[in-house]
Amino acid sequence: MSDPLPPLNALRAFEATARHLSVKKAAEELHVTPGAVSQLLKGLEARVGTALLRRAHRAVFLTDAGQNYLPPVRSALTQLAEATRRIASATDGGTLSVSTTPSFAATWLVPRLPTFQQAHPAIDLRLLTGKGLVDFTRDDVDVAIRHGLGRYPGLRSERLFAVELVPVAAPELTERQGRPRSADALANWPLLHDAERQDWPLWLQAQGVPAAPPPRGPAFDDPGLLRQAAIAGQGAALLAAALVEADIAQDRLSRLWDAAWPEAFAYYLVYPPSSAARPKVAAFRDWALAAAAPGDTPDASALARDASGRTGLIAIFNVADSA
Repeated sequence: MSDPLPPLNALRAFEATARHLSVKKAAEELHVTPGAVSQLLKGLEARVGTALLRRAHRAVFLTDAGQNYLPPVRSALTQLAEATRRIASATDGGTLSVSTTPSFAATWLVPRLPTFQQAHPAIDLRLLTGKGLVDFTRDDVDVAIRHGLGRYPGLRSERLFAVELVPVAAPELTERQGRPRSADALANWPLLHDAERQDWPLWLQAQGVPAAPPPRGPAFDDPGLLRQAAIAGQGAALLAAALVEADIAQDRLSRLWDAAWPEAFAYYLVYPPSSAARPKVAAFRDWALAAAAPGDTPDASALARDASGRTGLIAIFNVADSA
């Protein structure tokens, strides 16, 4: 046989089928039909001259030859993937994967991305959003934007900006309740809470209210839903000041008290120290820090489309600051 190396797709089909012990699941992972996987497996077995898999009723098993063949195939595919990742990471172009939350992406990051793309046309930004934790050793992520105190063991973090919470309510609710004459008067309003029910007690304490009543009222684990409930007149809410400016300007919400409470938490750009010298990471870092500078405050009209706050981002990343 002049060329003993089998096709890469056949090896991938074999590894996926052996891992799942299912042709159907392997086909789903590889985004092909089960028939295509079966053909690749038959071709591979013909190439090596022996059966690698034994098909039973609705089940697939490895033969002795398949069990011996699987480890080197899996190792070779892993080495190829890792070598490809290293080569791609060493270039100034290619793909840069940034992980953040849906609310932060929609309200702050996405409206600013055109300036990054104009400055770095060779970098294709891959934006990943979701509620899962980021593991730089396992996930295909180059940079994450997290919300916390900035202490992430083993990672480098750089502060972007903090968020200021202000009390707001729908104008209709303000008319019914009457304009509060003091901060402690808000303790008797219908209140909307973050998922942990911590924001209102802490805000009232910061305003000098000695003994705030236990927090009552609905709680939301998504700040966008919290904002919508406030606009609907269901209660007063604490929301990020920059993210409700447009709502206040358009009379969807009114600010109930002038004193704000700067949060102890801030948004941080986070990445492994080993990635600091990578051109793509350095380019995004420099751009993000410049975009978050005081002279470039968040655009309230864009941010208000999907308001985010402390609770939402902490719940999504849930990264311990001291462990």
